Amino acid sequence: MASYPASASALSRCAAVLILFFLNNAWYAECYAAARKTPTRHPLSLDFYAKTCPQLDQFVASVTRQQFQTSPVSSPATIRLFFHDCFVGGCDGSILIAPGPRGSPPVERDMPENRNLGPEGFETINQAKALVESKCPGVVSCADILAIAARDFVHLAGGPYYAVKKGRRDSRVSQAAWVKFNLPRSNSTMDELIGLFAKKGLSQEDLVALSGAHTIGFSHCHHFLGRLYDFQGTRRPDPAINPRLLKALQMSCPPYGGNTDVVAPFDVQTPFSFDHAYYGNLQSQMGLLLTDQALFLDPRTRPVVQTLAKDKAKFFASFAAGMDKMGSFGVKKGRRGEHRMDCTRHSV
Repeated sequence: MASYPASASALSRCAAVLILFFLNNAWYAECYAAARKTPTRHPLSLDFYAKTCPQLDQFVASVTRQQFQTSPVSSPATIRLFFHDCFVGGCDGSILIAPGPRGSPPVERDMPENRNLGPEGFETINQAKALVESKCPGVVSCADILAIAARDFVHLAGGPYYAVKKGRRDSRVSQAAWVKFNLPRSNSTMDELIGLFAKKGLSQEDLVALSGAHTIGFSHCHHFLGRLYDFQGTRRPDPAINPRLLKALQMSCPPYGGNTDVVAPFDVQTPFSFDHAYYGNLQSQMGLLLTDQALFLDPRTRPVVQTLAKDKAKFFASFAAGMDKMGSFGVKKGRRGEHRMDCTRHSV
């Protein structure tokens, strides 16, 4: 998934794009051997903490609600954090491990694909973990807290509230080398997208539905700059981009020497609302990333885009189902996992 702003201040820099428009995070074909296999799915349950931490969802909700009020960017930041965690080795909290001192083995967060992950997402999980540990010490995994927080932020932004299954343990490793082969690039082909999602046990319908997370959030210019000035080496803009949107984006994202903090919204119509306007935008050639617009251009996924553009309830149901599927693979159980007291560090 493409990047969201690193701070709330970066949000303000997208205002010019929004005003102008209103007036007028490649998937690689091959992964490491572990990623080539069909993902292992372990049974999770809704009542996993029924006896050990029955108020878990309420504890996490008290943190996410406050974070959403004080820093709305926490919503896309945390949802994106969950995607990046699950797509690299499974939903196991490995993305939460902080980089070590100089000379330490690199972790997932050290990789370029993860360097623009919003700090608000990490802050939310750390705060929720501290609260949960004070209420239910030594019980709840960071991976489960991240899954719950992502759901909460979807709902707080206007999206569906769905039940989150629990029972994940935290990963004992955070492998930087796995990142590049398991996360998307903003200029991936549809074959690469479909192939990588399939390796995660996700269908083409899941691909389109989960891409709907781009109904909120923002991306830095470098993720779509090629579409604006030199599409596939033609030295011309992408012909599949709406002319008004193109003009607005070029005003904020010059071809050279632009401010690297400038961001633009994925959904130019309702950038702060979790709704199905994203799909209508794709039909109007207003997808921000090449991978966004490709969902409508490709005949394999266009019918799904058209269906979700017309039916908000269908989108919500499909998105919730996709999150459940994605959240269930690569789960660590027993000795394959650990319980961290601090989400940023492995247990000793």
